[in-house]
Amino acid sequence: MSSRHHIDDFMRGRDIGKIEEGRKITAVAREFDIAHSVVSRLWKSFKTTGICSRRHGGGRVRSTMPAEDRYIVLSAKRNRRTTAQQVANQFLAASGKQISETLLPDV
Repeated sequence: MSSRHHIDDFMRGRDIGKIEEGRKITAVAREFDIAHSVVSRLWKSFKTTGICSRRHGGGRVRSTMPAEDRYIVLSAKRNRRTTAQQVANQFLAASGKQISETLLPDV
């Protein structure tokens, strides 16, 4: 069995096609060297949604743009003695956006 790698959309389509041809889930899993549970979940998901591609984009929405990230790093590098809380306060004063001092970009 292959170790925890995501299957690309092309391979997912091949798996679905083989099952639609009438092949058993176990046979498809064995042919492509994929766990039976993965193929089974893929088939179940395909039957309910009608699509076989993965959903992307889960996660927190970014509050700062890349240019703002560069500004935060630059202001922290200008005075290395400032604390993360001070950098966050300076950014709040400059942009009006609240950021967490624990999630500041790496300096």
